[in-house]
Amino acid sequence: MEAQQTPIKAGINSGVILGIVSVIITFIFYFVSPEQLVGTAYTVIYFGALIGLVIYFGLQYRKSVGGFLEFGPAFNFSFITMLIGGLIGLAGTMILYFVVDPSLPNVIADSALESSMNMMEKFGIADNLTSEQIDEMRKATYDSVSPFGLIKSQGFALIGYAILSLIIGAIIKRRDKSLDY
Repeated sequence: MEAQQTPIKAGINSGVILGIVSVIITFIFYFVSPEQLVGTAYTVIYFGALIGLVIYFGLQYRKSVGGFLEFGPAFNFSFITMLIGGLIGLAGTMILYFVVDPSLPNVIADSALESSMNMMEKFGIADNLTSEQIDEMRKATYDSVSPFGLIKSQGFALIGYAILSLIIGAIIKRRDKSLDY
């Protein structure tokens, strides 16, 4: 008889696939237009695909363990999947930013800053900014695409992973109601 896979082991396996998919999506958008890496389309496609894959992998895992999965293991599975996927995605992003195209962080930062300024102009806020505030925004934007900035953002992403894992865990769990009696 085949031993059941633990949520952590299954999460690691699914996380590797998730990470590879995230790197592929990032590289596709990079090859199409590097500026799109800060665009809405990239964000929607990236997160939509990743959340969809975590749910899909979670449902497959639940099926592989007999069709029932309590919330705790479902949460563990989805959190580990996103954590591993995020780390592989971070590695892929760092390779893209600092090995493949070292000028890309500046392109990304410039595009993000321009997008932010355009948004502020639409709301009438840009006219009220001082040159010091604009310089601070510029520095923060450039810092966010530095190696340390990318690692720091991955640390903050852990909070997002935990929240999404709570939601996804609730989606993929299924109690065996026959055990209630």
